[in-house]
Amino acid sequence: MTAAPRPRRRRDTPPPRTGASETEVLRGFLDYLRASVAAKVEGAPDPEARTAQVPSGTNLLGMLHHLTSVERATFLGERVTDWQATFHAAPEDGVAEVVARYREAVTEANAVLDGCADLGAPLPRTRPDKPSPSVRWALTHLIEETGRHAGHADILRELIDGSTGR
Repeated sequence: MTAAPRPRRRRDTPPPRTGASETEVLRGFLDYLRASVAAKVEGAPDPEARTAQVPSGTNLLGMLHHLTSVERATFLGERVTDWQATFHAAPEDGVAEVVARYREAVTEANAVLDGCADLGAPLPRTRPDKPSPSVRWALTHLIEETGRHAGHADILRELIDGSTGR
């Protein structure tokens, strides 16, 4: 009798050791969470990654697609007219494409943040019709949003293939 394959268990990565400034702490924790959620989705089997694992309909791929929209709206000023729709990746998008788009959005967001020396200043915006949040608020919001969804991703990935850890 052959034993069932053991779930993949990654070693948990502890929170980052950052520099002492507020900017270094906020950006360090945000980048840590971004890397964690991308790693949780990366390599997930498709179609399971897009299949709802809980009654609410939440799925791993849709959640990362949503976080891509949150990054782009918050840091790049892109307009989102239907937030609920951001929880669904296009049928033709595979795991690798959605992860790559998320990482691209993070790179673009970090380029904006690299030019923001004052946490109290408003984020630069391409949309003059809407007031910009402060850099501090945007970083804090993205830490909360990404952390919440990283926790969801932990559970969803374990339900899919037993993979745990960061």
